[in-house]
Amino acid sequence: MSLSRSSSGTYLRLSILSALGLLAVNTAMAVTPDVATINDSELPQVELDEIIVTATRTPTKTSNVIAQTRVVDSEELQRYQGQSALEVLKHQPGISYYTNGGPGTTSNFYMRGYGSNQILVLIDGIRYSSISAGGATLSLLPADQIDRIEILYGASGSSLYGSDAMGGVIQVFTKGTNVDRTTFSVTVGAGSHDEYLYGASGQFANKAGTTLSISASHNETDGFNATLPGSYGYNKDKDGFESDNVSLALTQSLNEQLLVGASALYSKSTTDFDNGAAENTYSDQENGAAQAFVDWRYMPGSSVKLQYGHSIDKSDNPTYSSVYDTKQDQISLVGQHLLPVGQGIYGIEYLNQSIDTTEYDVDDRDVSSAFLGYVLANNQFDAQANLRFDDDSQYGNETTYNLGGAYHINPNARAGINYAKGFRAPTFNDLYYPGSGNPNLKPETSDNYEAFVEYDTTLQSTRLTGYYNKVDDLIGYVANPTPENEWAGSSENVDEAKIKGLSLTSDWTIDNYLFGGSYDYQQAKNNSGGTNDGNFLSIRPEHKGLVYLGYRLPSVDIRAEYQYVGDYYSGVANTESEFVDNYGLFNISGNYKLTNNLSMTARLNNITNEKYTTIPGYNTDGTNFFTSLTYNWY
Repeated sequence: MSLSRSSSGTYLRLSILSALGLLAVNTAMAVTPDVATINDSELPQVELDEIIVTATRTPTKTSNVIAQTRVVDSEELQRYQGQSALEVLKHQPGISYYTNGGPGTTSNFYMRGYGSNQILVLIDGIRYSSISAGGATLSLLPADQIDRIEILYGASGSSLYGSDAMGGVIQVFTKGTNVDRTTFSVTVGAGSHDEYLYGASGQFANKAGTTLSISASHNETDGFNATLPGSYGYNKDKDGFESDNVSLALTQSLNEQLLVGASALYSKSTTDFDNGAAENTYSDQENGAAQAFVDWRYMPGSSVKLQYGHSIDKSDNPTYSSVYDTKQDQISLVGQHLLPVGQGIYGIEYLNQSIDTTEYDVDDRDVSSAFLGYVLANNQFDAQANLRFDDDSQYGNETTYNLGGAYHINPNARAGINYAKGFRAPTFNDLYYPGSGNPNLKPETSDNYEAFVEYDTTLQSTRLTGYYNKVDDLIGYVANPTPENEWAGSSENVDEAKIKGLSLTSDWTIDNYLFGGSYDYQQAKNNSGGTNDGNFLSIRPEHKGLVYLGYRLPSVDIRAEYQYVGDYYSGVANTESEFVDNYGLFNISGNYKLTNNLSMTARLNNITNEKYTTIPGYNTDGTNFFTSLTYNWY
């Protein structure tokens, strides 16, 4: 029997509702006293005290890190099949965003008041961003190719990673970093707007110390209309998206001390967008990063790692006859050495950034860097100190540093403070964009203060963080109309900003129940003394919160969540036309193990069909769903 596409869509909707019903029934049966007793060793264990690498450039327990961190593990990522890294991150504390329509369209994200061009994104330790506009296109990174995401809030990453880490660091780890057995799996999925996903992955491990992981997927959707009636470029049509994605990871243990490996993540996609009455307007994108390394672990707690990486961000827009092709090549030598008290960290790095274009006066720059760090982590005191020096061929030298400490009040409670100096180098667009670039721009700099208290037990982890940031020499576009061009202007170091806020997170696990949430309050305001002095910075809501409730067994994992985003402005003038009203979204997701080999994932977004926008003029999706089946061979 065959189904038409419309009939297929109806069938899929019924399927997902049935699946969610099965999840609910399974949950109810699991808590019924008559059900056979389950051995405690079979129950899911939630590890609140995770290991994070990004915060210190060495594996450190999250309970010993000073700055606020967040880890999105592979278990949580399963709930985002068919979606992008941006979809994952916008549900995390302290992160806001906007998008110009559906999948693949122009988007931007903000963390603790800083924009995406002030937040460093790494893929397996390699810089990933567009050096022309700044910022990383996380909306083009598929969640199903990712094993883990680590988030470091605040500017302490500047003294470890250099420019663009002024607002924090987001590191994406590709699949295959923790292969312990040979497996193979295939995934098929479908969802709203005729979305389809096909994927396969395989992992191989042997006694000779070889591990190999390869994963590939194809995702396509008809999408929905990206713009609203009356907006610029409005065209009443569906704006689709299509992507092909692949990731690869290979490691070889030569002996107990020496490990070599390589990994890569690549995505090729096409995004439709609106351009008024014009039809078939689209943009082709290529994004990804690859790296190879040698890791010498010469004694317990001490190692030296040599790494080379290459990343790309390319966009080809036939509608406007524009091509942006940016590349970054990076080589680093990073070491960690166990000291009598604490651990020392050191490294040297070389980075080359280039853009393939004839429009810019300069299309290449080099950055040479060196850094030192110290980490202390024990049952009474935690401390971190970093110092970094960057020599850029365009803007000269910059020194950043970080100093923080925490005291363990008792085995469960901790309090600490942190100070970090951050900076961001101007992008190629800031410096050389035809008609508006300014090669005399100075880097943005910031002073960042953070204090926290946290309480951790076997049942819960709760943290309250307060922060205050002062940003100088913000780069902004200053309009200077002429009779020939009413849009004329240039990039200038004109603005200052003050950002302050509170972030509360609390995650609980009681028996098989998981619940908790987060609340963020922030005031990100212009402090330039000019026309916009005292205005809110764009896309920075004062209030944002999320609450969730979940239930987890070896065979089922179901979670419901409600996310609230408060009012904000889409522009720096804070006019009525730039006002974006608050909204709340109710979502439910689940994983169900049908057999030992077959599992099902389902997600239902915006259940109440909330009508909202993230930026004026652009559409958002109503109630939508995605469901997938995965079969594993062990």
